[in-house]
Amino acid sequence: MSTMTGLPAEMTLSIEREIAIDASMEIAWEALLAQIGEANEMPDGTPFPFTLEARPGGRWYRDLGDDNGHLWGFVQVIKRPYLLEITGPLCMSYPAVSHLQWRIVEQGGGVVLKFRHHGFGALTREHREGMPEGWQFWAEQVRDRAMRLK
Repeated sequence: MSTMTGLPAEMTLSIEREIAIDASMEIAWEALLAQIGEANEMPDGTPFPFTLEARPGGRWYRDLGDDNGHLWGFVQVIKRPYLLEITGPLCMSYPAVSHLQWRIVEQGGGVVLKFRHHGFGALTREHREGMPEGWQFWAEQVRDRAMRLK
């Protein structure tokens, strides 16, 4: 993990992942939106759905019903079918902010999903240590979903 200039390592988070997907850009995009949206689930298969308002300024949140939920962020940039950026606190209910970027790049006969998460704040050890594994799982889910959609 790298640190942001001037901040102690325990206050920063920097995660980057790349995963090859043997599918078209459009299918990978559809799989990404499903994964970070209504079709999301935990590693044990428990549903973990989100609502993504896929437009600039749109919210990305967990709707728990009865006007309860958790705002994870806002769409900062969306350029279909290859770029989505979100800024917000994510799952951190304490002083923290994050920037997420999913970029889909054509490569050979398929695509590569490039993911970045940079954040800073009063980050807990649990989040700093657990997020790399969580994002890897989500990236693999995008790949697997795209393969089923082909």
